[in-house]
Amino acid sequence: MIPNFRFAVVSDLHIALPHTIWNHPSRFHLVEVSVSAFESVLEHLTQLDLDFLLLPGDLTQHGEPENHAWLAQRLAKLPFPTYVVPGNHDVPVLRANEQSIAFADFPYYYRKFGYKDPEKPYYTCQILPGVRLIGLNSNLFNDQGEQIGRLDIKQLGWLEEVLASTGDELVIVMIHHNVVEHLPNQSRHPMANRYMLENAGELLPLLRRYGVRLVFTGHLHIQDVAYSQGIYDITTGSLVSYPHPYRVLEFRHDHYGRQWLQMLSYRVESVPNFPNLQHSSRKWMGDRSFPFIVRFLTLPPLSLPLEQAQELAPTLRDFWANVANGDALFDCSHFPPEVGHYFEKYGAIATCGTPTLIDNHSTLLVSG
Repeated sequence: MIPNFRFAVVSDLHIALPHTIWNHPSRFHLVEVSVSAFESVLEHLTQLDLDFLLLPGDLTQHGEPENHAWLAQRLAKLPFPTYVVPGNHDVPVLRANEQSIAFADFPYYYRKFGYKDPEKPYYTCQILPGVRLIGLNSNLFNDQGEQIGRLDIKQLGWLEEVLASTGDELVIVMIHHNVVEHLPNQSRHPMANRYMLENAGELLPLLRRYGVRLVFTGHLHIQDVAYSQGIYDITTGSLVSYPHPYRVLEFRHDHYGRQWLQMLSYRVESVPNFPNLQHSSRKWMGDRSFPFIVRFLTLPPLSLPLEQAQELAPTLRDFWANVANGDALFDCSHFPPEVGHYFEKYGAIATCGTPTLIDNHSTLLVSG
């Protein structure tokens, strides 16, 4: 019998010690709050009697050794086990350079947090009786040395061997890149496709074959729950960008033998130098949104003329903040019909056309 348990998810921490912070005036991320926001979260989580904590990647600003070392030391002091996987920012280069660790170095920093065999960039472990975690690495480098989001053949083969041996265990998968689309046509959109796992089409049938229902991802920096043919992809927003969220989840059984996952989402409301973080961060994102929105409007599928895009962009300054917040509903009646209908697709609307507000607080049926 799988026990009831409670855990938390905090994603895309982008930990940046003050002397390592990059000063890019146009960046969306408030890495200035990375350490203080994480400390605020930990202060809450240590009061909750958690069974474990999941961190699905982008643990550091850009793979800096000092930031990895600081985080590993901080996690070692927590009263509950923590498990991590690498994000694209954690291992941005195959070989170490003056700024970032090498790809192969990552597991050695996190041997206490899943990587008992640091020779492999992926792992599995039984985290509770009857509960198995699989931590996947979705960072690959092509022949030109460019980083891509993909599982290689060796890892897929290893994964099938692990899944074939799980029996009646509840399997939880953690991976940085999204495996189910969270945005309209995400896998083919020119701005959103890089957040998808390139070969999700190979991974998903494998997970379905062995009854895996729960996948936790990051990377996209939004609060969203996506569902596809039996699999929930639960992605959690970034701790360093609006709305600075994290999740607390409870797995439980009911009297009929069904299994449920109850999910609550929280926000970091205040940190030193940002007493009203939610307001400041939303404004920060909106103030930097104009180039992003113009590009979004001029690319397919809308492909608007530049002049029209520049005219519409100011009215959409909070569009991405609303998406990131989760459970967004958009009234686009004041836009040209084609544009309005497209933006409404980014709202929390089910395929049947009704609002479905499950991104932040929900109870999901896992089995039964």
